[in-house]
Amino acid sequence: MRVRQISPSDTYLIRQQVLRPGRDISTCYFKDDERDQTLHLGAFIDKKLVSVASFYFNKSSSFESIGQYQLRGMATLPDFRGQGYSSELLKFGFPLIKRNFCDLVWCNARVSAIDFYKKVGFDSIGDTFDIQDVGPHQLMYKKIN
Repeated sequence: MRVRQISPSDTYLIRQQVLRPGRDISTCYFKDDERDQTLHLGAFIDKKLVSVASFYFNKSSSFESIGQYQLRGMATLPDFRGQGYSSELLKFGFPLIKRNFCDLVWCNARVSAIDFYKKVGFDSIGDTFDIQDVGPHQLMYKKIN
């Protein structure tokens, strides 16, 4: 497995297959995908992209920290889940965003993914909430040391 930086458009097909199945691929373009401070990572097996994650310089009012990044659009193709690809994307990405003075990463985690986030050191805050057309989520965060 190899992790490397990818373009925003490289993330769209996996986002669609995993996070927005049956919906138009245009729903997989996220605001700020093209910003200079946004980081998109991909995990590859041979030359096949199997997992993606995007980090956005974005502050949540739920946290006091100034140096925040939002993790969004993390997805792994079904045949490759449970093999550590998402964890590797995070291990690769955290030092990169830390160079931009990030000390906290937060995400709106799908309820079905909460156990994964806890396993990699995220904590939850607040109540579960619903994102329209996507489903129930939980706000989670991790301090970056």
